[in-house]
Amino acid sequence: MVRVTTTTPGVRLLPNAITVLALCAGLSSVQFALIGNYPMAIASIGIAAVLDSLDGRIARLLDATSKMGQELDSLSDGISFGVAPALVLYVWHAEGERIGWVASLIFAVCMILRLARFNTLIEDTEQPPYAGEFFVGVPAPAGGLLAMLPLILELQFGQGWWSHQYMVWVWTIAVAALLISRIPTLSLKTVKAPPKAIAPLLVGVGLLAAAIIQFPLVALAIALILYLAHIPYSVYRYRWLAQHPEAWMAPPRERRAIRRSSSRRRLGLRRPPLRRVVAGAAQRVRLQRGEQHVARTPRTISTDKDRDNGRGPRRRSWRRIGLRKR
Repeated sequence: MVRVTTTTPGVRLLPNAITVLALCAGLSSVQFALIGNYPMAIASIGIAAVLDSLDGRIARLLDATSKMGQELDSLSDGISFGVAPALVLYVWHAEGERIGWVASLIFAVCMILRLARFNTLIEDTEQPPYAGEFFVGVPAPAGGLLAMLPLILELQFGQGWWSHQYMVWVWTIAVAALLISRIPTLSLKTVKAPPKAIAPLLVGVGLLAAAIIQFPLVALAIALILYLAHIPYSVYRYRWLAQHPEAWMAPPRERRAIRRSSSRRRLGLRRPPLRRVVAGAAQRVRLQRGEQHVARTPRTISTDKDRDNGRGPRRRSWRRIGLRKR
């Protein structure tokens, strides 16, 4: 008798509940900004980013994915990482100026457009196999936190060129451009760690947690800067995969071997040939097919031409070597 297992309604509700919690956390950042508590505003957007990364994974693990959950997740991301950061920046640094509101509007609109494009790409079945390893443009949680980078730097290091009013709005528009760009960025959903790297990764996670607890703003700023620094590598990897179809379905170890071999060919390098003759008092010739080593002294060396003529081994002449007899 075959037992059919179905997901209970309470379990199917859990991913959507996490999405709603992420939405509430994102909107709470606006309320914290209105009362002047900017560290909690940043923390609220960070909590929303963590919850947003969990709801999809939990839905897939529980087999509770649904069309409603997908649409709810997009709407939550648009508010938590588009509208909320724009309003926080406007409350922090706009001072009623029109250019600040224009920059905030541009950021929110670009975030919504980025999410709309993401939903259309999910249903696109004509993408190459390696496209699943990348996002098109900067993802929504990373974009929302990147927009808050000037505020993070001011809270940690005080006022500087990074907190100048016009610099903040230029930065906001630049992040908005990254959201709707076609630049490929790595997706952490497809990153797989080898078994040997699990222990070092767990140690790294512990160190990261300690750094976030002790120096939250510094750790967040470093993480955002490292994320920006990875974009050139992501572009290089995307272009390399597009030019090497043999690596699309290969595991990470074979893909690294293909990359090394292709880089060696591009540089014009060749493997050094195996040395078959070893210098010494008795020169030994290494045979490739498991034959025994043949030892030949300088006096018994014969050439292929001598053997063909039937003369056998040829003695070396002292005059040809350049030595004299005593």
